[in-house]
Amino acid sequence: MWSVARRPRWIAALVFALALAAGFAALSQWQLARSVQNGTVAPTSTESVEELSSIARPQSPVTDKLDGQLVETRGTWVAGDYEIISDRLNRGTAGYWVVGHFSAATKSGDGAGLAVALGWAPTAAKARSVMHGLDPSTAEVMVSGRYNVGEAPQDSDFEKGKLTTVSPAAMMNVWKTTDKAGVYGGYLVSGTTVAGLDTIYSPKPISTVQVDLLNIFYAIEWIVFAGFAVFLWYRLVRDAWEREEEEKLENELLQRAEVN
Repeated sequence: MWSVARRPRWIAALVFALALAAGFAALSQWQLARSVQNGTVAPTSTESVEELSSIARPQSPVTDKLDGQLVETRGTWVAGDYEIISDRLNRGTAGYWVVGHFSAATKSGDGAGLAVALGWAPTAAKARSVMHGLDPSTAEVMVSGRYNVGEAPQDSDFEKGKLTTVSPAAMMNVWKTTDKAGVYGGYLVSGTTVAGLDTIYSPKPISTVQVDLLNIFYAIEWIVFAGFAVFLWYRLVRDAWEREEEEKLENELLQRAEVN
């Protein structure tokens, strides 16, 4: 069979098949690159401190691009508006957050509600003790930290009176004071903590890369096409060789018949 394959005609066919396979392989590589490109979460400059009012607005959703952004804002604390959020992990240890109600200054002059996580405690008693001892000044202050997408409201009825998520929408129903400018859709993890609480571990967001499975499927298809191009050349060469063998065998049989 390989004597047939070495003929100029089939060598040219092999070159064409290899060129075709190379083209299919290049398309497969392109699809693989697209599968990563389509799923890449572009890194954002979360580590440069931004003014909260310049990147977010009250009563508006927080985009993934802003999740984890370092921000700062001026405003006043709302006295007595503190909550304890349970089931919060801090470096792998379960505990409690103390969350305060901060009235952030806006361009209109009205305050916008912002939930601020002030710190973490290992027990509910410790968190409650610190919370009851908080008596913030009514003077305008600056708060800074990492701004995160608000969590979904909890849906567990059996935990009545126990908060487990930091949901700005739910906080509006819990806070004693209504904010004229509305409430921010995210919450702030304070970069500094109050006495008696541990600083909440809030690392820089990690950029992740996801893979588009549809592009992966297309990439596999192109590889199959590339293999089929070479296989088709092999199959055509083999068919040609088998036909020649059959013709040769028929000629031999005819010659023997004529001799007999």
